[in-house]
This record gives sequence, C-alpha cells and structure tokens, in this order.
Amino acid sequence: MSSRTVADQIIDQLVDAGVRHIYGIVGDSLNPIVDAVRRTGGSAKGGIDWIHVRNEEAAAFAAGAEAQLTGELAVCAGSSGPGNLHLINGLFDAHRSGAPVLAIASHIPSSEIGSSYFQETHPDQLFVECSNYRELISTAAQSPRVINSALRHAVGLRGVAVVVIPGDIPLLDAVGVEPAFVRSGRPSVVPAGEDIRSLAAAIEKAKTVAIFAGAGVEGAHDEVVAFADHLAAPVGHSLRGKEWIQYDNPFDVGMTGLLGYGAAHAGIHDADLVILLGTDFPYEQFLPDPATAVIAQIDSDASHLGRRASVTHPVHGDVLPALAALTALTTRKTDRGFLEKTLKRHEKLLGGAVGKYTDAAHTTPIHPEFAASTLDDLLADDAIVTADTGMGNVWQARYITPNGRRRIIGSYLHGSMANALPQAIGAQVAFPGRQVVTISGDGGLSMLLGELVTIAAYRLPVKLMVFNNSALGLVKLEMFVDGYPDFGVDVPGVDYAAVANAIGIFGRRVEHPQDLTGAITEALEHDGPALVDIVTDPLALSLPSAITSAQVKGFSLAMSKVVMNGGVGEAVALLKSNIRHLPGL
Repeated sequence: MSSRTVADQIIDQLVDAGVRHIYGIVGDSLNPIVDAVRRTGGSAKGGIDWIHVRNEEAAAFAAGAEAQLTGELAVCAGSSGPGNLHLINGLFDAHRSGAPVLAIASHIPSSEIGSSYFQETHPDQLFVECSNYRELISTAAQSPRVINSALRHAVGLRGVAVVVIPGDIPLLDAVGVEPAFVRSGRPSVVPAGEDIRSLAAAIEKAKTVAIFAGAGVEGAHDEVVAFADHLAAPVGHSLRGKEWIQYDNPFDVGMTGLLGYGAAHAGIHDADLVILLGTDFPYEQFLPDPATAVIAQIDSDASHLGRRASVTHPVHGDVLPALAALTALTTRKTDRGFLEKTLKRHEKLLGGAVGKYTDAAHTTPIHPEFAASTLDDLLADDAIVTADTGMGNVWQARYITPNGRRRIIGSYLHGSMANALPQAIGAQVAFPGRQVVTISGDGGLSMLLGELVTIAAYRLPVKLMVFNNSALGLVKLEMFVDGYPDFGVDVPGVDYAAVANAIGIFGRRVEHPQDLTGAITEALEHDGPALVDIVTDPLALSLPSAITSAQVKGFSLAMSKVVMNGGVGEAVALLKSNIRHLPGL
C-alpha cells in the first residue's frame, strides 16, 4: 500500500478546509477514513479529532450545531447501510437550518454495488431531500475533485453535501493534486431600486407600521432597532430571530406563533403595513390577513418571498442595504400612539401568561415556567442553550433572555425530537470554554439517551436540565386544542439523575421548588458533565399568545371527553394548573 492513500488525501483536504472534528461511529467500510483521522494526531496537533457518538443521528445533529454556531464547515460520517442511514434525521435538520455540513457516507465494496450485497443501499439517492450535493466516488482520480466540490456546495449554498465512498476506494493510492480550498467572502444582495421605491411609498402612505423579524436580521440588530424607531414600529420576532433582535430593543413586543408570548400577534395584526424582515415564518394562521393589512417582505432568498402570505411588496435583498435605502427614502413618523399602545399591551401580557408562574417558589409539582426562569437567572452571559422540540422550545422562547452574547439553538425548522443533547455535544466540542446547557424534555432525552455515554466518555461539561413531566407535553396540548382527549402521551416516570450517576455524570433530582436554585447552581459549577432532573407539573400547558375560538372549542370538547371517560379529577387538576394563564386572571 502506498504511503499516501485516498483516505489520507480526503482527510488532508478536510484539514486544509479547517475541519477539526468528525462526528460518527466507526465501521468496517469506514475504517480506512477513521485510521487516516487517527494519523493526523488530533486537533491539538493541527489534525482532526474523531468524536465517537452512540448513534449517527447524534453525529449529524452535533455537526449541524457546530456549523450553526461557528458558521464554519462541520463533518459527520456513517458506515455502509444502516450506519449512514442513521444520519438522515440530523442531516435534514442541518440542511433546513442552513448549516454547512459534509456527510461522509461509506458504501459497500464497489465491485458489489448492484448485487443486493450485505447492507447495500444507495446513499447517493437516499439523501436527495436533505442535501445540496451528492456524489459517489468511484475512482481514485475522481476523489479530490468530488471532495472539493462537496466542500464548496456545503459552504457556498449553506447546507448539506454528501460524499459516498465505497469501502475499497479509500485504500487505493492517491493520485492527482487536491484543488486548493480558499473561501470567498459573502456578497451583499442589494435590492432592486424599483422594489425599494415601491415599499418606501407604501411606508409613507401607512399610518401604522409593524416589523416581524426572523433569523435574517442576524448582524443587523442596531440597524433594525433604528429603523423601528424611524417608523415608530413595534418589533415582533420569530423564535429563530429571538437571539438577534430581542435584546437591547425598546420596541420589542415578543413572539407570535404557538410558542409565542407578548403583543407580537396583536402588533402585526393591527398595523396598516407589516414588514416581514428576514423571516420565512411558516404558520400562516399567525400572520396578518392580506385583506386587512398590506404585507411587505424583505429576504435574501427570493424563493421565500410570498410563499407564506400574499405579499404586496416583495424585496429581494439583504436586510442591511434594504433598511439603509428605505430610511433614506422615507420620513420619520412622529405619531407614536400605535407603538406606545402595543408596548403597553406587551408589558401587561408579560406579567400574565409569561410572568405569573416565575415567582411560584412554593408550588409543587414544580411549574416548568418557574424552573426556566430560575435557570435564566443563573446562566452565564455567553451561555449556549439548546432546547428539545416541544415544551422545551416554549420555555426557551419565553424565559431564556438573549443579550447579544448568548446563543440559543434547537430543531426550529425540522422539529425533531431528541435534538438538544446531541446539539449540545457539538456546541461543547466547538466551544470547550463556554457554558453549554440543555433544556431537555424527558421524552427527547430518552430517545437518544445513549449520548449521555458520549458526554461522560469525553468529560464534556454539558449541563442538562431535564424538565421531567413524564409526558409529551406539547403533543398533549395539541390534542386538547384539536378536540381530542390526551392519549398515548404519558410515559413511565424515570429518575434520570440516577441514570446519570450510574453513567458517571453528576446528577441531582429536584422535586421541590425551594431546592431548585441550589441544584442548578451546583450543576453549573461542577467540573464536568452534570444533569438536573427537575420533576415538573405534567398538567402545566403552554397557551399561545393568541387563542382562537376554534382552539377554545377544541379544548372544551376535549375536556368534556375527559370528564365523560371518568377523568373528572384530571380535568379539574388541569384547570387548576393552568387557570392563571387565562387572560384577565
């Protein structure tokens, strides 16, 4: 065998591209790649670290989190057949989140492809929906150009690229010269002049304007706030936009949607003109009715324009140049009545559904809102907080306070369970010196419970806050508002602190609210991984910022079914747990 193989060449290309970690599980078809990683000496010597997870799904989630948080290329890998198939869910999440991720999918020996060989699949076809690029390497000469092209697709198009490598190819002698991988800067998309002038005229005509901001306002915080001041416009945001625009924003009115809070819903429904700013918010029922409000949308991706609501003024361009041009063409609005009214409503609502449980220091079972608020008070200023899909996202959205240094991530677009722990692994590997904390649901944690072994094995100082209500809480709420009694959403109680301690992770179980601050503080200060198992009220539900008559009808119907099935006590307890959420109470 040559002193330099295709496997060596591939790993050299990844090192040259700045890759320092590969997440995955070793396997026979992947062994030559893993051995080439070993021979780099690890990241401490300028090479690559192999991060051994317990499920390839976690590998993809971890790589996706690293890529989202750093903006740099991250890599995961899976062996032939079942190994790389496990990557799919995490790759869907990474791709939909715009995370530059390269997935190495090893394959059966090239001579066996097409013969229904052991573990044979066709990964170049299987990953079509969750990637920008897929290619099978069939010769040594082809390899360096395919790897280079995959890197450029992942980084340039901000998504997933998949390289499929039959198990015998990495053992071949390397041939050819690897193309240099030099990254270019990101260009600015400047809107067309006619689109800006059309929107400017609409702004001048409108008596009241509201802004709804998404992740596209990243890097434009001060400019968006100044633009809102210029237009006397309240600023609502999506969950993905929260960390970029909520902090240091005197015009913030919260978030709309099922997870929402505050006056954002009212603000964007009561305005004459609503500007969707860098958001592809998917829930049409929470967006204003085009029959009663003029909708404008500014987005750097032209395919986003008008696909959620009927948009009168579509503007294809980046937020910064668009706001600069619009400010220059519009006059400052001096009537601030609408803004002040919406801000006052927001303040009142924050003391309602969001604020009323945060002082529940003597209520047992522990209200999850109180637990989330307590956690927020104790987090480091630059903490990274991941949250499981479901109620974990609700508590993250409502109670974790951004400040321009904290980061919050989750499976916001793909909506997968079990994302918080593996994303925390990627975050902690990428930022070993920062505090990384999860808001884990017991349902999500149990789905990829094996990854506790990963953080224990690497002594990753991830802090897991398990909101343990022995139920799939958001699904329970969805059932109620759709008129169904809850069924199949309750799970047996598990002492996750005991599980953590058995694995070698610091674990504490908290059943009384007065013990919560001490337990969280102890965990955050612990030198190594730690888990706090917080036993929360299984009947505490999250109500959206706007409740429709259909949802009320559905909830009432579900409650009647619960009572008719003999669950009078459950219905009463449910109402007692959530009555303070109701408007006016």
